[in-house]
Amino acid sequence: MKVVGITTQQEVFVGSKERNFRINEFLIIEDPYQGSLLGEVVEAKTFNRYIPLNIYGDFVDSSVLESLKALGYNIDEDTIYIAKIRLLNEALYPIQTGSDVRLPQFLEVKDLMIKSRVDEGLVLGIIKNTDDLAKDMDDEFKDLLHTFEEGDLLEQRDIPYILDIKSMHHYPHIGVFGGSGSGKSFGLRVILEELMRLNIPTIVLDPHFEMDFSQPASYLDDEAIDFKNRFKCLQVGTHVGVKFEDLTAQDLKNLLSAASNLTDSMSNVVDILFKPKDSYYSFYNRMQMLTEAQEEGSLDRIENRINNAADPEERRAWMERKELFISYDKTCPYNSVRGIIWRLRRLENDGVFSKDIREIEDGLQNGKLIVIQGNTRILQVFSTYLLNNLYHKRREYKDALYKKTEADYFPPFIIVTDEAHNFAPKAYESPSKSIIKEISQEGRKYGVFLILATQRPTLLDETITAQLNTKLIFRTVRASDIQTIQEETDLTMEECRRLPYLRTGDVFISSADMGRTIFARIRAALTTSPHTLNPFDELKSKFKEDDEDFLKLIMDKLPINDIELAQLALEIEQEAKITYTVNQLEEKLNKLVEKKHIKKEETIFGFRYNI
Repeated sequence: MKVVGITTQQEVFVGSKERNFRINEFLIIEDPYQGSLLGEVVEAKTFNRYIPLNIYGDFVDSSVLESLKALGYNIDEDTIYIAKIRLLNEALYPIQTGSDVRLPQFLEVKDLMIKSRVDEGLVLGIIKNTDDLAKDMDDEFKDLLHTFEEGDLLEQRDIPYILDIKSMHHYPHIGVFGGSGSGKSFGLRVILEELMRLNIPTIVLDPHFEMDFSQPASYLDDEAIDFKNRFKCLQVGTHVGVKFEDLTAQDLKNLLSAASNLTDSMSNVVDILFKPKDSYYSFYNRMQMLTEAQEEGSLDRIENRINNAADPEERRAWMERKELFISYDKTCPYNSVRGIIWRLRRLENDGVFSKDIREIEDGLQNGKLIVIQGNTRILQVFSTYLLNNLYHKRREYKDALYKKTEADYFPPFIIVTDEAHNFAPKAYESPSKSIIKEISQEGRKYGVFLILATQRPTLLDETITAQLNTKLIFRTVRASDIQTIQEETDLTMEECRRLPYLRTGDVFISSADMGRTIFARIRAALTTSPHTLNPFDELKSKFKEDDEDFLKLIMDKLPINDIELAQLALEIEQEAKITYTVNQLEEKLNKLVEKKHIKKEETIFGFRYNI
């Protein structure tokens, strides 16, 4: 392998007659004046005289061809392999044409490829096309994982990609981008498994109810890690919620605006009517009584209600309403108060105020991964309060350390969410967006980090996207998303052109810590999602189950004549408490005949169903 053509300090062409080149593999150029220089193949082509090809295009120019001829290559007869190589570190001078090129040894690339020990980093997968380098790799980096290739589970053959979690202190936050079916959710599951392995406190906002790690993958043996004691799934309104008595006025406004946007007048109503340590019912009743007084319209009418009260209890209640009317009627418009009542009742109906976050805090203190489940709207509402609360607890602890004052310990933690563009949208403001943006800009100082996954990076807030120092980019098709990725990473034009065609599970990892983009493949997950069953297989299984259940009901009643269907329906209702009409029974029997479970015979008395 030789350097050919006109060279620069950054890029060279390499030609070979014996060895074909692979995209993203690493080669060492032995420059006689500058020593060994490490580079990566960014383009590769093969041509020979039997395949017509304009080799004077933008990839190979005349200088390359002249160099090949000068080095003894027969352009008209030989099959020629040519690669464009980009140096990892810019050379001092353009590379000497004719320099030898060879495969590196593992020790020559170890510091570049591996940034963390196995027991301190996230083992996410393999670096593609490094099998030649892995042959003399240290034993500690071998047999760490399996990958899926073309539907088969394969043992590790390449150098592992280990994300240095400690580097997040300097290069915080991770983005996971990819279209539907690209392997994005699969990659996110692998990241979460690795966080559990290291016992790193983590909160996961899971709008799809799929981040459950209790079911081990069917393709792994019994020695796989058991995560059952390392995570906990909690549903908003069932297991966790907001303790109303702990809310501040700002917390309450955040929650109410997450349910539906607040006007300035509504925000003012909360500031005036909400009192510290209010319960849900005391705050709700205060607003309800105020609106009832406002509906009377005047003090005179309220006085009439007091004077005409049927009993002392009713009189006392209307006197309370009178005091509220005098105090707040002019500063709290009726429609604004009704709007707060409507939003408050909606949150109560969703169960948001039914629990507290104590279980989440305990889980984080114990180094667990806590999965918060609920639909997107509920998670937007709840996460606004939760993230504000937990982030400021961690911040208060770190500030107390700096000030040398007493404070309860609260651990560093990671916040993970799928469909991140719903929580921090680009086009409009939302309560959850403000706290996520604050964490993206300041969380590093306090040990709070983000892992944000989305199919649409273009829809994610630009300030937040710019703070994601590590990005995992799976298959992406939309031009606008590819443009956003190109602007936010160091992916080249060639790599961006490959994005729509990546296989499921293949990923570009652009990391500030690595200083370059790595082409990798995510390892096989150790657990499986509860939603892995193909919906069409599910449908087929359900039909089969229904047929078997119905067959059990009628098996001891065969043969059945069609004139006996009414009697059969009565017997089934008495025995199994299942009601069928005659038409429904006939339809189900005919389906069993179609599937050849039973036979349908014609007799002089009509049709008969039999085995």
